[in-house]
Formats: sequence, C-alpha cells, structure tokens
Amino acid sequence: MDQTSQDQDNSIHFLDYWRVIRTRKEIILAVTLLVTMVGVAVTTTMTKMYRATAGITVEQDSLDVAVFSSSNAASYNPYFLLTELNVIRSSLILGAVVDELKLQEAWAKKHGLEGGVVFPRKDTIDLLRNRIGVEQMRNSSIIEISAISDEPVEAADLANAIADLYGEYRLNSRASDVRRSIEKLTTELDRLSLEVEGAELEVERLRVELGVMEYQGMTMEVEKFRRLQADLVSYRVDMLTREARLREIEALEGDALVDVLLMNFPNRHLESIRDQLSDSEINLNMLLANLGAKHPDVLPYKSAVKELKEKLATSVMGIKAGMRTDYKVSKEKHDALERELVKYETAARDASSVKMLPFNRAQRELRKKRAIHAALQTRIEKELIEVKSPRNPVRKIDPAVAVDQDDFFRPRYLFNFGISVFVGLVFGIGLAYFIEYLDTSVKTVDDIERYLNTSVIGVIPQKVKALNQEGPQSPHAEAYRVLRTNLQFKNKGLGGGAFALCSGGVGEGKSTTLFNLAYVCAMMGDKVLIVDSDMRRPVQHTILGMSNRFGLTNVLMRDVPVDEAIKTTSHDNLHFLPSGRLSKGMLGVLDPQRLRELIKELKARYDYVFFDSPPIMGVSDSSIIASEVDGVLMVVQYRKYPRVISARAKKLIESVGGTVVGVVMNNINVMRDDYYYYYHSYHSAYSDPNVNREDGTDEQSDVEQAKERF
Repeated sequence: MDQTSQDQDNSIHFLDYWRVIRTRKEIILAVTLLVTMVGVAVTTTMTKMYRATAGITVEQDSLDVAVFSSSNAASYNPYFLLTELNVIRSSLILGAVVDELKLQEAWAKKHGLEGGVVFPRKDTIDLLRNRIGVEQMRNSSIIEISAISDEPVEAADLANAIADLYGEYRLNSRASDVRRSIEKLTTELDRLSLEVEGAELEVERLRVELGVMEYQGMTMEVEKFRRLQADLVSYRVDMLTREARLREIEALEGDALVDVLLMNFPNRHLESIRDQLSDSEINLNMLLANLGAKHPDVLPYKSAVKELKEKLATSVMGIKAGMRTDYKVSKEKHDALERELVKYETAARDASSVKMLPFNRAQRELRKKRAIHAALQTRIEKELIEVKSPRNPVRKIDPAVAVDQDDFFRPRYLFNFGISVFVGLVFGIGLAYFIEYLDTSVKTVDDIERYLNTSVIGVIPQKVKALNQEGPQSPHAEAYRVLRTNLQFKNKGLGGGAFALCSGGVGEGKSTTLFNLAYVCAMMGDKVLIVDSDMRRPVQHTILGMSNRFGLTNVLMRDVPVDEAIKTTSHDNLHFLPSGRLSKGMLGVLDPQRLRELIKELKARYDYVFFDSPPIMGVSDSSIIASEVDGVLMVVQYRKYPRVISARAKKLIESVGGTVVGVVMNNINVMRDDYYYYYHSYHSAYSDPNVNREDGTDEQSDVEQAKERF
C-alpha cells in the first residue's frame, strides 16, 4: 500500500466523530441533563432585575445663540463621543450619582447592614458601574444610559440621575474652564498694560531727546513727504486724464465732436445753438423740396443756417481752447508739485536716517504691545459675553421610566435554559471524546487490522445466546455461518481441522462463540466435536445441559478411552467431550505429546474439532493447545480490554508456534455503533427464511455468499 492510501486509511472521517457521539450518548445525555438542571435551579433562584434606559443627545460645546461666529464654530472630533462614553462611566459622574441618591446608605440597608453602617464609597461606585450600560446609537450622537436594579423605580432613578448629572457636569466644566481662562488672561492683561506704559514712556523720552516732531505718530517731514507723494499721484492722474480727453476731442469733427463735447462738458448755449441749427436745416430742406434755391422765402433760412454754423464752430473752438488751458494748468501743477517733492525728499531721508532708528524701534515696540494688549482685551470681553450666553451641550430626549414588576430584565429564562442545554451538550460531548480518547479498547475492524496485523473473519452482535436456545432460524445464526465460511477460506477452501478459540482476557465470549460456530457447522452437515479444554472454568457442559463428571482430563490421564468420554448431544452431527473434573493434583495433566496424539485421533473421526481454550494471558494450557491445533481463532470483545492485551495475546500464540487464523469481534452493539450496522441489517434481511426471492432462483451456497460479501 502506497503512502497516499495509508494517509487515506488513517484519516478521520466525520462519521468517526458521529460514531463517538452515538456510542457515548448516555454520557452526553446525562451531562446535558445535569447541567440543564443546575442551570434551571440557578435561574429560578436568581433575583429579578429591572432595567430602565434614558436617552440623551451629546454635542460638542457650542452656544445656543451664535455671538461670535468664529468662536462658535466647533471642528469635528471622531473620538469625541467615545471619550464622553468613558466620562459617563467615570468615578466623577458616578460618585456624584452616589451622593445625589445617597446610595451608600440605601444599599447598606438593602443588604441588611444596620447601626448606621454604610457601604464604602469606592465599593458603591464599582457596584454602580457594574449596574449601568452606556452605548452610542449607531450613526448618531445619541447615547443610551441604562441602569439595572432589583427595583424598577430605583433603576429609572439611576438612569435619570446619571443623565442629569452628566449634563450639569458638561455645563459646569465649560463655565469653570472659561472662568479659569479669564482669570489667567486678566493677569496677563495687567502685565501687558504695565509694559505698554513703559513703552510709551520710552518713546516720549526718545522724542524729547532727539527733538522729533510727530504728527499722529510720524515726524512732520515724513508726514509732509507722504502727503506730497499722494498729491503728486493725484495730479499726475488728473493731468493724464485731461491729456487723453483733449487728444480724443481734437481727433473728432462735425456732429461727433459736438456730441462728445456735450456728453463730457454740458453747455446750454452750445446745445441751444445745435438745436436751432437742426431746426433751421429741417425747415430749409422742406422749402427746398417745393421752392428753388433763390426763392425769396428760402434765402432767409439759408442765412440763418450759415450764421448758426459759424456760432457753433466758434463755441466748439472756445471749448477746445478751454480744455487746452486746463491741461496746461494741470501739467504746471504737476511739475511744480514734483519739484516740491524733490525739495522735501532730503528732509524725509534725514528723518529715516541712523539717528532716528532708536526712536523708530521704540515706536514699533509700542505699536506691537498695544496691538497685543488690544487683542487680549477683546478676547476677554468675548469670553465674558459667551460665558453668560445660554448653552446646552446635553439634552435628555428620552427620560427613563420605571417598568412593571412583571417586565423584568433578568433572569432570562429561555435564554438561560438554552445556554444550559448548549453548555451541557458541549461538556457532554467533550467528556465523551475525552473518555473515547482514554479508551484504548478495540472498537473497529480497522483497530484489529492496524494493531494486531491480522484480519477479522467474524463479527458477532450483542446479546447473542447459544443457538440451541434461540433455534436454528435465529437471525444471529447468519453471523456464525459467515464465520464458518471465512474459516474455510482461511483454510484455502478446505473444510475440517482442529481449531482452538481463545482470548486475551476473561469474559470475552469465546465459549458461546465456539458453541454457536460448532452448532452451525453441525447443522450444515459437518461432523463436529466440541472439546471443553478450559479445565479450570468449564462452560460447554452447562450450555448443552450435560454432565461434566469425566471427560478430557480422564482421557489424558488414560483412565478411560476417548470413545467413552465423547458424548452424543441432542443435535445431529454434534458431539461433546467435556473437560472432566480437575483435582488439585492434576494441574499438569495437559501434556503436549498426549494432546498431539489425541488431536490426531479426533481429526480422523470428525470434520471439525473445536477446543474451548482458557484465556492465554497467564494460563499455560492455552499455549499448549495453540501450539498443537491447526489454527487459533482469537475472540476479542468489543470495547472491553485495551488493545495491548489482544496484541500481547497474539504474540504469545505466535511465540509458541501457533497460527492465528483470524479474529472474531464479539458482543458488538450494532444498534449503537453504525459502523457495524450493515452487518446487522444484512444478516437480518438474508437470514429470514420467510423472505422470498424476487427472481425465483435458489439461494446460493454459503461459500458463494461469502465471496460476494467479502
């Protein structure tokens, strides 16, 4: 067999685990029942506990009315609510609840403490912490505070007190923080006020010492220079504007020029002339449409139009001349101011020279201190306003309400019962597997093949009696017919021979197995002899209901011939050689030479000779019998002895020269262990004589049936 096949054979299948559960189901059920009863008993004796829940919304500190928008904005903090959950559970909040509700005295009375004895404060806080639950509702800023107590009213009071005191803590902590900040800021403001006064005195000292004349914090030269610079810029802009406007107007002619002049320089006289000219031209065009150019009525209008055009041209020229004059004046002002600016530039440069540096430095320091002082004073005023403004970072949206007496939270009967059953099953299954692990007895055919290195030729179910009591039609008889057939296969298909049935320990059922095997062989036409060679504890004579007065011991002692010792039974082809009575002085009567001669003689008379041998462990008779018979059938009882005993028995048989034909597994509970269930179902179906063949054919021989099964 290759390594892969060995791994497959040695691997554990799911059915192997299920087989353990079915085999040890009494233990599992007993443990489960015991644990369940304990769970039920504990649950029914538990004190009823009630739960009340209060819901609150928790926000970061902000004003209800925004006073200063910049200070009211709160940045998002992903750990804010997690932090507040721990704050609610802290000793600070719970200690306040203990004091508020006087839980030290109340719980001391509840536990039967008298004489003014109270619970220690720390123990009371720890007990309260174990009775509350604080959870955040998913995807919201709502926190649920639940409290558990043996009184519904107390549970509601605890939940509401925690919610209320936590809200007060948030308000008071914010106000106290602001007050402490204001105190520190006020102290700093006083210090800055002294520094500002010192800086002002230093600036005044330098001004007097350096002879600096100031105008609103600047020297007169610098101030005048800055004004001149500003005026120069203004004049330059005015000059450039006038120059651009003059160029634009000089580039225009006719009506466009008049329109631009009227738009930029409204003039009633010019507008009147333009309107009169327009009316005259309209009247002239109307007359020319009906009269000739030299008609007396046309000539006055021609003269009027000509005169108006001359007046209009004269007015336009006057306006242009005025614009040119304005431009020249503006340019002269700009040039004069520019010359004045050059004049004061030297004075301004002297004002910014090295001798003024100390004064300028002192001025900058004074301005900086004044700015800090003003900002700090503004901040204090803001904080004073905000601390007096309304704020409510914690709101109770769902007050806790006391539940009814029947609406208790614990114990949860169904849940506890279910848990008890589950724990009982787990412990029961665990104990079953542990016992199975400790159990090293033979359980399966694979155990025989793996540890004894031999094959199983028979599987006998549990509670099998002697077939002479059950009858030849017993459903158990099929197991022994299979055993007979497999025994023939092991003997290379040849029937007959002398075989011994032995076991490693006492009580493995070898005597019953031997008798039923012999009985089946006799019923199938074989001439069979049962030899009860267990001289210390003979059993076969009780099965057959015959006398054990003399037998094998007498034959081996040559007191009687073997023919007289062998007895005929009430069953055809079945004969019996009792063990005979063994006295204390006859312990060494089983001599190998005498036994060899007896076996040779019996084999000549019978098809099968079966020796009921005592257990091979510790009894020498079994070793002698095993060494002389044709083969030994080892009987191993299911789940009785450790595997090492069976393995040791096999080694003892082989060490004396015996041949182990195979192993018969006995007393198997096929209804409990589904590993062997197919044996039981197969035998039950095919051993019933009332079951008809559907195809009408005769039943096959035992040999052919065994070939198909194995």
